Amino acid sequence: MHDVTDLHPSFNHQRYVFRRKVLKLFGGAFHVYDQRGNVVFYSKQKAFKLKEDLRIYSDESQSNELLKIKTAQILDISATYDVIDTTRGENVGALKRKGLKSILKDEWVLLSSDGYEIANLKEKSMARALLSRFLRFFPQDYIITTTDGHKVAEINQQFNPLVLKYNMNILSYNTIDRRLLIAAGILLAGIEGRQ
Repeated sequence: MHDVTDLHPSFNHQRYVFRRKVLKLFGGAFHVYDQRGNVVFYSKQKAFKLKEDLRIYSDESQSNELLKIKTAQILDISATYDVIDTTRGENVGALKRKGLKSILKDEWVLLSSDGYEIANLKEKSMARALLSRFLRFFPQDYIITTTDGHKVAEINQQFNPLVLKYNMNILSYNTIDRRLLIAAGILLAGIEGRQ
C-alpha cells in the first residue's frame, strides 16, 4: 500500500463530499469535493452500458485521469469492480458487492491488489436500510471496517431530492488504500444510488 503522501494530492484529505445529480436523464456525473468545497475528483458514468467502466479525473477538464473502475460482469448483483491507478498502471484492489445480502442491506467487500479481503462496507442500520428501500430519499449511513473490526471510515447520506450527496469521513490513516476508499464512494453514488 502507498503512503498517502506518495499519491496525487487529491487523495490527501480526511473528509470528502460525493455528489451526483439524481434527475439526469442519461448517465451520471459525479463531483467529489474536499472539506473546503474544492473539486478534487470528477467522474462521468455513461448511460446504457452493460459493463461499468468509470474513469475518475482530478477535475472537470478530464485531462488528468487518476483511477479506473471497471467490471467484467454484465448486470451482476454480485459483481467485482477492479480499481486501477491509471497514472501508475497498477491494480489497487477491488470492491465486490455481496449480491443477495445487499438486497436488504447494502454490503461490499474491499479486496487488496492480490485478492485478499481487507475490509467491509455496510449500511449501519437494518431498519434504516429497509426504510431507504421503500422511501426512496431516506438517507443511508455506511461504515467501512477492516476484517479485524477496526473502523476506517464513515459515509453518511444527506437528504436532498435533487442531488445524491454522501459525506465520507476517513477515521484512520494508512490502514486502507485511499484510492480504494474513493472508489467505494464513487460506486455508492453510482451503483447504489440507482438501485
